[in-house]
Order: sequence, then structure tokens, then C-alpha cells
Amino acid sequence: MLRMLHICNRRSQITPDGPFANALRELGELTIVERAHELSDEDVAAQVREADVLITNWATRPIPVAVAETPGRLRYVLNIGGTCKAPVPIEIIRKGIPVTNWGDTPARSVAEGAMALLLAVLKDLRGRTEAVLAGKCSSAGQLGLPSGTVNGLRLGLYGCGVIGQRFVKMVAPFEPELMVFDPYASVLPEGCRRVDSLDALFGESEAVVIWAGLSEETQGTVNAARLAMLPDHGIIINTARGEIVDQEALLAELKTGRLRAGLDVMVADNYLPAGHEAHTWPNLLITCHDINSAHWPKRAPHLTYGDKIAIDNLKRFIAGEPLRFVMDETRYLRSS
Repeated sequence: MLRMLHICNRRSQITPDGPFANALRELGELTIVERAHELSDEDVAAQVREADVLITNWATRPIPVAVAETPGRLRYVLNIGGTCKAPVPIEIIRKGIPVTNWGDTPARSVAEGAMALLLAVLKDLRGRTEAVLAGKCSSAGQLGLPSGTVNGLRLGLYGCGVIGQRFVKMVAPFEPELMVFDPYASVLPEGCRRVDSLDALFGESEAVVIWAGLSEETQGTVNAARLAMLPDHGIIINTARGEIVDQEALLAELKTGRLRAGLDVMVADNYLPAGHEAHTWPNLLITCHDINSAHWPKRAPHLTYGDKIAIDNLKRFIAGEPLRFVMDETRYLRSS
């Protein structure tokens, strides 16, 4: 019988009697180990070597590197999340043990979050709402922020992976002029024009939405010089990773009122402290890396889209069929 192991630092994120766990048990024997932070690497490695499939996520006890040298029965790592750098050492991939992730699971909700921020900033919803609360009929008195339209907007996408592509599907009916900088995308969605550099993207765009993954190559690339290329009232939307942006340079631009921004992420996920002056700026919307969540409406326990991807991949593994969303070394290093 297929042996599956989910070994967690503290509490399991897989409900033991939930629909996902039950679906797993239809395919083999599932063992869930909690409070594994109390175990030694040797104990963890011994348990992993007894499993055919290791199920990982952000709460999983990291796989000891020694497992890559002597994997025992382990033949597949099923990561039920996006990046797997925390639980899965790269040596596992280099050993040739297949590792998969949840693929395009977050694409819809993250793209929705970016779309919400873009529209809110473009329409100056913050300023207009505050004006109404103050008994005024216009927000023009604060910074004179103009209300815009997506139709005809020169909209630049920094990166166009699975989430960026989903965003294109959402925004395309509004008929913006779409430009993309992504040297790793061999094919772009219909209606997108490729630009050959990040400078070209910022030089031609009125609004930029960031979809790139965080890496040494992308860290700090949205810098003061590129922000200065945007026109007055230009817009930055970031639901990717805060470190891609030179945060101090962006805050400096925002403080002058020249640019506008909608930020769901900030550097190191450390949000500005209460009382920080930026919280008063009408040209800045900050959400707490949660605008992409989908907690409502409530549903009866059911298999989520991500659960179904995991179960499908597990069935493919059992049948010896090609797996979907395999993390090769390049994808592993570029994911964040």
C-alpha cells in the first residue's frame, strides 16, 4: 500500500477527518505527525525514508538534507503550496525525486486582489470616500488626484506567469494597452505587447502591476530611477513581493504626491507602524497581504481547487503518468 506522510512543525494544516485527508486515504495510508519541531533531524529523516510520498506545505518540518543522500522509500514530494524552499531542500530536486506544487491555485484570487487595488487607486476611492464623510462632494482638495479609466490605460506588467496571465484575462475586457516585460515567458497572452527591458516598461507605462517572483535578479529593481519614468499620477500595484520594490524610493515619490500606489505586500512583510505618516497619504492604499484571501461565502467542507490538483497529481504518480507543476531547479530558484 502507498505510504503518505505529512510531518508538521506544530499543528497540521490538513484536517485529519476533512475531505482532503479522506481523499488521500482512498489512495493509500496517510500518517500525520504533529509537533515535529521537537524531533531531531535523524528522527525526521527516519520517518521520511519510510514513506513513498511526503506531503509538504508552509507548516511542514523541513526535510533533512541527508534524505537526499539516502531517500529510502521516498519517491515523490507533493507540496500543497506555492514555493517549497522552506520545507524542501534543493538537494531533493537534484537527487531526481519529483517535487510538485499547487500550480495555478492562487491565480484567481491574487489577480482579483490586484484588480481591486488597481481600480480603487485609479478611481481615487479612498479620497472620494473620505470627501463624502467630510460632507464634501469632491476629493480634489487633497492632492487633486484624477479619477481615471482602465480603457486605453497604458498598463505594464512586470512578469507574466500563471497569475499574471490570469490578471490579463480579467483586465482585458476593459481594453487597456497591455505591455509585458518577462524574459522567461516564451509566449504572451493575446493582446499583450512584449517590451525588451524593464526601463522600456516603465518608460511607456502609466500604471505598472508587479507579477515577478522575488530573486536576486528582481530584488530592488523597481527603483528610484524607474519610478521617475512614470508620469505624474502614475500607479504602482504590488501583490507579488515587497522586496522587488525599493520601498524607500517609492515612499519618497508617494510623499510628494506625484505617484499613486496600491500595496498588498511590503518589505519583509513588515507593515508600517501605527502613526506612520504614510497612512495619511490619500494616494496610497495598503492592505495586509490578505486582499487575495477567499474566506467568504462559507461553504460546507469540500475539496478546494488546490486539493484537486494535489489529488490529480497523486493519481498520476500512482499510475506512472507525467506530473503537473513539477519544480525543476530553475523554477525552484525563481519561485518566492
